[in-house]
Amino acid sequence: MNRIVLITGANRGIGLELSRHYAAQNDQVIAICRESSDEIENLSDLVISGIDLTEDESMETVLQVLKMAHGDDFKVDILINNAGLFQSETIGSMDFDQIRQQFEVNAIAPLKVVYSLLPHLKEGSKIANITSRMGSLEDNTSGSYYGYRASKAALNAFGKSLALDLKPKGIAVAQLHPGFVQTRMVGFNGDITPEQSASGLSQRIEELNLENSGGFWHSNGETLPW
Repeated sequence: MNRIVLITGANRGIGLELSRHYAAQNDQVIAICRESSDEIENLSDLVISGIDLTEDESMETVLQVLKMAHGDDFKVDILINNAGLFQSETIGSMDFDQIRQQFEVNAIAPLKVVYSLLPHLKEGSKIANITSRMGSLEDNTSGSYYGYRASKAALNAFGKSLALDLKPKGIAVAQLHPGFVQTRMVGFNGDITPEQSASGLSQRIEELNLENSGGFWHSNGETLPW
């Protein structure tokens, strides 16, 4: 039986390329997104659109649709928390509402997704949190980006706790930095393409197991500092 792979923020950028990768492997791709697109509709087995993961009722909607499509006892093999928000604040231009929104999208929403799907994860399931090396305290040499850095650091902390708490259940968790990717989020600047990033990320997910669960890696395989 092919794996069920659930990806948030799946309609564009890295999420779309991850969807394309797993669809090419004949895995069943479940795409969660705010807005659908022809590309993701053609790639995925199931698209659940109109989903704002910061809203409490969103995961209830997702679960209802999944149970209708796959039955009450469906299981997810790979969960990829990819949806994210990148905004910029400096010490001279601070926006606390903007910072709060990044925490909601980048940290709290992925934790909410994992918590909601826990009954539908199994021994051998894997969780990949798409984070950023900008969430590394040690790697911060340039400052600014207060909301993005702190929200990704929070996601890393959540992921580390999840790895410890879920290990007895046989579920492995990784924090993965996609690289500086040419996506809309960064104005299509970047060092690598979404296809290159998705290729590296999928390799890291394949290598993920209970022994290395809880790690923080670059998509190229480099271990990143916390």
